[in-house]
Amino acid sequence: MMITGLCAFPLSSQAKDTLTWLMRDMPPVTIAAGPYQGQGAIDRMMPLLIARMPQYDHTLMQVNRARGLQMLNEPGFTCDPTLLWTAARAKTILFSIPTYVVFSNGLIVRKEQMPQIAPFVSDGQVDLRTLLASQTLKLGIVAERSYGTVIDEILSKAPADELKQHYGNSAIGSMLQMERLGRLQAMLAYWPEARYQALQQGIDESELTFLPINDVPKYQYTHIGCSNTEQGRAAMVVINREMRELRESLKSLYAEWLDPVRRAEYLQDSAGFFKD
Repeated sequence: MMITGLCAFPLSSQAKDTLTWLMRDMPPVTIAAGPYQGQGAIDRMMPLLIARMPQYDHTLMQVNRARGLQMLNEPGFTCDPTLLWTAARAKTILFSIPTYVVFSNGLIVRKEQMPQIAPFVSDGQVDLRTLLASQTLKLGIVAERSYGTVIDEILSKAPADELKQHYGNSAIGSMLQMERLGRLQAMLAYWPEARYQALQQGIDESELTFLPINDVPKYQYTHIGCSNTEQGRAAMVVINREMRELRESLKSLYAEWLDPVRRAEYLQDSAGFFKD
């Protein structure tokens, strides 16, 4: 576990509370290592938000999803800038307003596997529920990740031996390699995330197919989640205020990591993201 302190502000005579930001390695949103380290969309947003919260000292801590959720449920002062809202999480974690919008998760399949998947595809979308019920493939998923309400519900009812859960910060990269070796037939991920990891491993993105899942919205709204403590509740007031402005610039930071076609589509749609 890597901890990086941010010493952006002068020391004052009064001690400040330290807010620990839980950062996962989820390129291209957050990038913990490699040639693009620190260049993810959220990576570049964090200094802007931190500069607007000088009443706190700030620390960035690299964690995996399981550890991050554990810490958010402990009586500390922690926040995660990349959290999907779920009803279960909202029982114990404090959520911000929607802060950024991403293309939803979908099925990542190698093109040679498409004949196996094709019977479950209609109008360019895959029927994940029926596909899993057929028990004809092994599906890779990231342990402890929420894929959104619809997909989470499907996974909760899928045959357990059809799902291969992967832990750690390199889960997506590992699953891409397992697909290449034929040990997985498909995996669930964000397309920009899978595309980034494929390029880092020398896998041509043309070898992969991204399939949206039927009944899943085109976009997912993501939030900042904080520990539901007195400190967390006070910080959330500030976070919500500042993110109402910062989330507009965050759209362009995310769009930079999309392929040209999806980038144009996203930027066109983004004008209506936060109107409500």
